[in-house]
Amino acid sequence: MTDRQTGLIVALDTRDPTQAERWAQAVTPHASVIKLGLEFAYAAGFDAVARLAAGRALFLDLKLHDIPNTVGAAVGSLTSLKPAMLTIHASGGSAMVAAASAARNDAFDTGTRPLLLAVTVLTSLDDAALAETGVAGGARAQVLRLAELALRNGADGLVCSAHELEALRRELGESPVLVTPGIRPAGAAAGDQKRVMTPGEARRAGADWIVVGRPITGADDPAAAAAAIAAELTS
Repeated sequence: MTDRQTGLIVALDTRDPTQAERWAQAVTPHASVIKLGLEFAYAAGFDAVARLAAGRALFLDLKLHDIPNTVGAAVGSLTSLKPAMLTIHASGGSAMVAAASAARNDAFDTGTRPLLLAVTVLTSLDDAALAETGVAGGARAQVLRLAELALRNGADGLVCSAHELEALRRELGESPVLVTPGIRPAGAAAGDQKRVMTPGEARRAGADWIVVGRPITGADDPAAAAAAIAAELTS
């Protein structure tokens, strides 16, 4: 896979709106998008999400997963937040992905429609963990199955481990947007992520966007950490 232009998304994983705002101010000069997920939304509420996202591109990582009608209604309820990206679980099935896509298209104006990204296999899961849930064949095979299902039913792209990037590009081509969490700079602790890769490696493997959280927000100087990763993506 040749080098590509890859954007940096910084995950602001905190319950504290004040802390999230400090991080956002520090990283915004170096990151294209900020990510807010379940921890922040549940603790601080969606009004706080809206305030933090004002003037910034938002990756709203709620990983919606329910019956099709409920997921479609949930997507339609998020228009005021104007997310640039929104996640669902591909494992919800064809009808659920299609309902999310239809609701996104109906509820959002053309210029404000978020990218609908389907989560394939969480980066905290490896082959053994999947086997415990009854999924045979390993993570890579499951990622490809769910990726094809999601794209066939209206998803714009996928959230996937860096270790599946090359296989997805080979099987699906350049069109799907691939967003990759579990990114760790060289020497950083993996934490609870089991399938990790450096920013430069992920770019070369085919990622359109990488998601980095603790290596930036846990650094003594988050701005410098974000700047270093952004520089690696363009070097």
